[in-house]
Amino acid sequence: MNTTRNDVLGIDVSKKKLDLALLINGKLKAKVFDNTSAGHRALVEWLRDSKASLATLHICMEATGVYYEAIATTLHAEGFKVSVVNPACIKGFGSGENIRNKNDEIDAALIARYCAAMNPEPWVAPPLEQRQLRAWTLRVQSLKDIRQQEQNRIEAHIVAGLQDVADNVAEHIKWLDAEIRKLQDDIDDHIDRHPGLKNDAVLIASIPGLGMTTVARILGHLGDIRRFKNAKAFAAFLGVTPKQRTSGTSLKGRTMLCKTGSTSLRAALFMPSMVARRHNPILHQFAERLLANGMAKRAVISAVTHKLAHLIYGVVRTGKPFDANYLHKNLAIQEGI
Repeated sequence: MNTTRNDVLGIDVSKKKLDLALLINGKLKAKVFDNTSAGHRALVEWLRDSKASLATLHICMEATGVYYEAIATTLHAEGFKVSVVNPACIKGFGSGENIRNKNDEIDAALIARYCAAMNPEPWVAPPLEQRQLRAWTLRVQSLKDIRQQEQNRIEAHIVAGLQDVADNVAEHIKWLDAEIRKLQDDIDDHIDRHPGLKNDAVLIASIPGLGMTTVARILGHLGDIRRFKNAKAFAAFLGVTPKQRTSGTSLKGRTMLCKTGSTSLRAALFMPSMVARRHNPILHQFAERLLANGMAKRAVISAVTHKLAHLIYGVVRTGKPFDANYLHKNLAIQEGI
């Protein structure tokens, strides 16, 4: 008879507070802490004083923007088993239980029951250099978005005859250009200072169509790509896998991208896919074959993005730079295709 206790803790994370549901032998205990450094320390002390079996305690929470990262990192550093799951998984699990009400306490209990039933994989805290790279790449993208907005305003001011305002906006654009170049240089230096990031960056950048800006975005968001079991899992995480919608003879929907991954990262791969479709020998041949078979041009770009994800996984997993001569060999990029 298996007498091992499997205590679980569900945490519903919000900006200001953490709602906890500790499930021990089927009994639920609720608690609330502030989502601050002091609240995190108090949570750890509360767990140590509780009747939970700390050696086997499994803590689960949803990936809620950036608000979960601090508490997840703290609990991971304290030696607890932590899982961070897709909120869609929790929502689907709740639908299966026919839950009609929703509040923070109910959500925490739902997460605890999901953890007990599904036993999600442990979460590994991203290293500091990856979190820094992600923050800087997001900052650069924010400045680029602001620059595009300002460029749109210049035209509007010129049409309205407000040249003095347009000149002021132009000065702001010059400052943004300089700041973007400075941050991009800092990002390149950051990658060069960390051998793991630098090695993966060189491998990924060897794929025609991918520049260092996109490479930095990929590494900042995903970290060590080797943690994925195969290329299919990696592409699914990005949300660039095909999604079918058919049933019997009545439902015959179009196949489209699943789009369950990071929207910003998927958008960052769009233009590289356009370039790779023309200049990457493998992807160019792949795209031409799809076009010859009658596939729509936009669908071809989606297929190229999917294939590009396999190439990224392949060069990192094998530790070998891109080589078009390996097209017909049994590399890791072929897994799941």
